[in-house]
Amino acid sequence: MTRDCICLILAAGQGTRMKSDLAKVLHPLCGKPLVEHVVRSAQKAGVARTVVIVGHQADQVKAALKDLDIEFVLQAEQKGTGHAVMQALPIIEKFAGELLVLYGDVPMIKPETIVSLLKSHRDERNACTMLSTVIDQPGGYGRVIRDADGFVTKIVEARDASPEELAVKEINPAIYSFENQKLVAALGELAPNNKQGEYYLTDVIGIFRSKEMKIAAQVVADSREVLGINTPQELAECEEYLRRQQ
Repeated sequence: MTRDCICLILAAGQGTRMKSDLAKVLHPLCGKPLVEHVVRSAQKAGVARTVVIVGHQADQVKAALKDLDIEFVLQAEQKGTGHAVMQALPIIEKFAGELLVLYGDVPMIKPETIVSLLKSHRDERNACTMLSTVIDQPGGYGRVIRDADGFVTKIVEARDASPEELAVKEINPAIYSFENQKLVAALGELAPNNKQGEYYLTDVIGIFRSKEMKIAAQVVADSREVLGINTPQELAECEEYLRRQQ
C-alpha cells in the first residue's frame, strides 16, 4: 500500500513548555519515548524508509531509537519546519514518490490514518494531501482555508488571520503527504519572511497554490490523534487516555 514513500519525522526541537532538561520527544509515554510511538506507527503503515530529523540532544534521541530500522539527519540549528526538511535534501532530492511528514511529539497518530492519508494522496493525484481536525477552541493553531470546491487555498497562521479566518475551527496539525519532487522544487523558493527568521513548511502550501496545484485536507475526527504533546499536563492526559484503552 505505502511503497515508494519516505517518512520524515521532525524531532529536533527542545520543547521548552515541558519545563524539563529532557528533549520533548524523549519524554516517556506508556514506557516508550514519544518519538518511538510515531516511528512504530509509520512503520506499521508500511512506509519504505523512515528518517528522523534530530537536533536538541541528538545523541540521546539516536540512542533511544537505536534498535529500530531508521536513519538520522542532523538539524544543527533549528530554523523552522521548512529548514528541518531541507536538511534531508541529500536523501530526498532525487526521490520520485511520496514524502510523508510527521512529528516526534504526536504519539497518537494511528497507522490506519497514515495509510488512509497516503491512499487519498495517490488516488486523487494531489500535490499535497494534509490532515486537519476541527476543535472548539482553535486558539493559536493555523487555520485551514478552503475554496468553494473544498480544496485548500491556504493555511493562515492565527497571528496573521482576519476575524473571518479566526472564526474557522478547522486547524492544521502540519501532517502532510507531498508529491516529493514538487516539494523539493518548492523548498528552493522558501524564504524566512517572518519575525522569527524561520523557514516554514506551511509556506509550501501557498507556493503550490500559486502554481494551481491541487491541495486536499482529510479531516481526522479525534483531534487527540494529530495534536502534539506540549506540556506535562498534556502528556499525563495522553497517558491516562491510552491506559484506559488497554
